[in-house]
Amino acid sequence: MLKVKIKPWAIKKLCGLCKKVVLSILDNSNDLIRSWVPYIFIIILNFLLYEQGFVGIIFLFLVDFLIGIYLYRQNLDRKKIISVIEKIQNGDFKAKVDTSDMYYGERLLANAVNSIGDGIEKAVAKSMRDEKLKADLITNVSHDLKTPLTSIVNYTGLIKREEIANPRVKKYVDILEDKSLKLKHLTEDLLEASKICSGNIKIEPCNINFVELVNQSIGEFYDRFDKKRLVPIFSPSRNNIEIYVDPRHLWRVIDNLIGNVCKYALTGTRIYMDMGYLKDGTKVFFSIKNISSSDFVVEAADLTERFIRGDVSRTTDGSGLGLSIVQSLVKAQGGEFKIRIDGDIFKAIILLPIKSE
Repeated sequence: MLKVKIKPWAIKKLCGLCKKVVLSILDNSNDLIRSWVPYIFIIILNFLLYEQGFVGIIFLFLVDFLIGIYLYRQNLDRKKIISVIEKIQNGDFKAKVDTSDMYYGERLLANAVNSIGDGIEKAVAKSMRDEKLKADLITNVSHDLKTPLTSIVNYTGLIKREEIANPRVKKYVDILEDKSLKLKHLTEDLLEASKICSGNIKIEPCNINFVELVNQSIGEFYDRFDKKRLVPIFSPSRNNIEIYVDPRHLWRVIDNLIGNVCKYALTGTRIYMDMGYLKDGTKVFFSIKNISSSDFVVEAADLTERFIRGDVSRTTDGSGLGLSIVQSLVKAQGGEFKIRIDGDIFKAIILLPIKSE
């Protein structure tokens, strides 16, 4: 068998040439060249070196070792990219992949990941600026409206105390009082929503009896239930269920949920309310379910957005802020808020932390 003697200087020169060829192939943008050319080249090189006897076999082991190092480095590069992707996923948009020692495929992927991080960071920053501007605008407008509205409500009350002979004027005053009170409530909701959105609320949690708070809330709505012939049915799993929340903010949550039912529930139906512990015992749930008086025109997830309402006619006195405020207040106290819609049945669920030891 014919054997070709390879001198040491030739081996060194061949190694340098192989390195240049390999690097140029790895940096090639053509997938076919980057995958099949190295494969065919290695097969041919293995065959030629094996034919050279002991020296060729040693050199063959060296080449295979270098290939192993390359594959190991390729896995390390991918691990770096995955690590940065996970950081971006967890909110660290400033995380970047170091591409200085990477070749074409990994470098291209790393640059794309870096660009995604930059794009998300810019989008989040812009969104936060926009939200802050909207919150500031709502706060300022609400403050500006509050003073004249208070005057309108007060003077309307003074007018009603006067003897009004003309029944038409009396009717106009009643309408004026009703509309001004609704506008006042809307302004207060706007102000509270903007405070919650900007995080400008103070949470002072303590241990409270959730069952007692809900019973008190139901009592506050007795007249409104009676007016629409609604029957509240509250079924807690026990008489004393303690949770660790801010009672003032939780009162607003329950007030908004029951108020929402009074506005949109079908007249003459039952309102079902349940309360108990989750199976794992980590949180307490409260749910309220009713039959809607009209079809829902939005998805369940959209009902917690600001100024979104479930009725298409907008004939009720709702502002579209109630459920949004509920979600924000529940979340601020470490809880969860969920909405489910099944046909014309509306169900709201809140999960709150249990009492502290």
